Amino acid sequence: MRAKVICTYDNSSASKAIAAALGPDNLQAPKSVKINTAARGGQVVTIIGAEGRIETLLATLEDLLSCTSTAESVL
Repeated sequence: MRAKVICTYDNSSASKAIAAALGPDNLQAPKSVKINTAARGGQVVTIIGAEGRIETLLATLEDLLSCTSTAESVL
């Protein structure tokens, strides 16, 4: 299973800050989940690949969006 999440910001400095804030969370993912987050211009693009249960992918997406919201609130 794969999911792609794109968040758009006003400028590239905001997208770089959000991507940097999300980076450490990518390293803590279970072995069955692969997460790649990158800033691309004014966007943060995250691609999630998960093997196994759909619930794992959904929980990962929920965590990503929660962490993104937290990072946005401190900008």
